Amino acid sequence: MIKPHILSGALLAMALACGAQAAGKTDLRFSNAWVRATPPNAKVAGGFIRIENTGKSADRLISASTSLAASAEIHEMKMQGDMMQMRQLSEGLAIPAKQTVTLQPGDVHLMLIAPKQPIVEGQKVNIILLFEKAGSQTVEFTAHKQAPMTKDRQHLQH
Repeated sequence: MIKPHILSGALLAMALACGAQAAGKTDLRFSNAWVRATPPNAKVAGGFIRIENTGKSADRLISASTSLAASAEIHEMKMQGDMMQMRQLSEGLAIPAKQTVTLQPGDVHLMLIAPKQPIVEGQKVNIILLFEKAGSQTVEFTAHKQAPMTKDRQHLQH
């Protein structure tokens, strides 16, 4: 029979090891994180981000969560014939090694379902992104009425 203090010590050691792995260095880099500002009583809001995987192995975005909404899902919009369709990516989203994946309007994005209050321009929103390998990553998103200008988009307008 295992003594309670030995068992609790072993469980604590395992928890610390898992925490150290999740809090440790990640090969993922996040940029251009923003959510769409919403009108009052909006039923959904979109979240968008650029995820760069600088590592030698692929990872997978499994889920997202935020205290701002009842739930968050990973969605994809695609043309099916002449009709735009949206579906949840229940298997998550692959983040290939040495590549960048951009979640953007009209494509893959985060869907914040049932926001608990309107999201206002300039508001900071923490969203927890859960990855298969990198673990839980809290990213700060900024609310905008439309996609903010990035260096890539500025070059397109010249």
